[in-house]
Amino acid sequence: MTPERTERLRSVLDKRQSGITVVLENVFDPHNISAVMRTCDAIGMQDIYVLNTRIPPHKKWGAKSSSSAAKWLTIHQFTDAPACFSVLREKFDQILTTHLSSDASPLHEIDFTGRLRWYSGMSIRA
Repeated sequence: MTPERTERLRSVLDKRQSGITVVLENVFDPHNISAVMRTCDAIGMQDIYVLNTRIPPHKKWGAKSSSSAAKWLTIHQFTDAPACFSVLREKFDQILTTHLSSDASPLHEIDFTGRLRWYSGMSIRA
C-alpha cells in the first residue's frame, strides 16, 4: 500500500464517531442491516450492535449491498438483550430509543451536545 493511501485510511479512521452507535433489534433481513451499515459508515460510526432475540445470529450480511461498509465497521451481535444493554451501558452514557406514541419526545428537541447521561425509558418521535 502506498504511503498516501495509508495516510488517507488513517485520516478517515481518526474522524470516526466513537460516541454514537446504532442498535438494530430483531431486524431479520440482512439486506436491511446492510443498508444501515452503509449509512453508519458514511457518517463515520465505527460500531454497530445487532440484537436478535427471535432468530439465530446472522452469518452473512447482504454481500453485494454492504461489502464495502461491512469491512470497515465493527459489528457486535447479541442474542440476549440484557447482555447487549450491559455492554452499551459500559460504553455510552445515554441510550435513546424510538417509540411511536403521542407522548414521545420529538427528535429535534433532544440536546445532543454536551455531556450525555443515561435516561431510562426516553422516547423519541420523528
